[in-house]
Amino acid sequence: MIKRFIIAILALVLVGGGIVGFNLFRSKMIAQFFATMKPAPVAVSVTDAVPQRWTPGIEAIGTASAARGVDLATEASGLVREIRFAANDHVEQGQLLVQIDDRQERADLAAAQAALDLAETTLTRARELRDRGVSANTTLDSAEAEAVSARSTVAKLKAVLETKQLTAPFAGTIGIPQIEVGQYVTPGTVYATLQDIRHMRVDFTLSEQQAGIVKPGMSVTVTPESGEDVLQGSVTGIEPKIDPNSRLVTIRAELPEAGTTLTPGQFLRVRVNLPEEEGIIALPQTVVSSTLYGDSVFVVRSETPEGASEAQLVARQVFVTLGRRAGDKIEIIKGVEAGDKIVDAGQNKLTSGAVVKISEENGTAVPAAGN
Repeated sequence: MIKRFIIAILALVLVGGGIVGFNLFRSKMIAQFFATMKPAPVAVSVTDAVPQRWTPGIEAIGTASAARGVDLATEASGLVREIRFAANDHVEQGQLLVQIDDRQERADLAAAQAALDLAETTLTRARELRDRGVSANTTLDSAEAEAVSARSTVAKLKAVLETKQLTAPFAGTIGIPQIEVGQYVTPGTVYATLQDIRHMRVDFTLSEQQAGIVKPGMSVTVTPESGEDVLQGSVTGIEPKIDPNSRLVTIRAELPEAGTTLTPGQFLRVRVNLPEEEGIIALPQTVVSSTLYGDSVFVVRSETPEGASEAQLVARQVFVTLGRRAGDKIEIIKGVEAGDKIVDAGQNKLTSGAVVKISEENGTAVPAAGN
């Protein structure tokens, strides 16, 4: 009985030891396999860092305005008798737009004109009598004074009549009428807006540092919010005063090619084009990764691992110093050299030192390892 018990214990020990030994052997072989296994290369696409011509610029937000645009207002009070325009009509300079009731002024003018005619006749007779020597000089002086007063009265009433006839100060497109026939208006009542939309400009603001770079005559590129109808213009004015509240400077640019594509008050994106520079390394902004530690890019280099006979492509994370931006490009001041291959797609799968292969979809040949 004891002999059988001992044999069972020995068999159990052998089986348990075999199981434990097999598990230890398996763990060791698995660790050895993963330690010697080479990860598959990560597929990426690259762009070459090439010195190029760079046109730096200053981005801003602007507002379109007409070269000539005003809100038309009445000069005198009275009832509106006639409105001679419709919304969006093109009117010419001096064209009658609104007629205010002027019957009383016309009657007064007729009376003043009659008084002027009488004063002129009296003055003529006084001069004739003086020339004959039968009239005193005081009579002639009184007649001349009466004539001057009558002329002044007529001129005054004509000026009053002109204020009852509202005309266009310049040619342009007129807006929606803000008054109605029969309405009583007072001086200063706005009755429409007049905009010369054939000649447009844009006003925008820059910081005092940026404004110091801008000079009259510099070219600007203007883009509406829709992204269509990109327009060219030039800087024509720089406000000599800095706004003490916002610390911004107002800049104005003329847009001779705008035609009728813009509307006064429209939101515009403005770019002031600075002088071109040569030999600048500029890359797509998407290649740059920004973290709390700084800005970096992945540079693909050919490296030969220690103990290996063939070279392989390795992605190295390189921290860079960024410069100016223009469109979808950003200037690289430091960290990238001409000829470097920069990863522009697939960098989210990379760590520094990862083996990569360059995708042919980007038009870049895939060099074989070791070539």
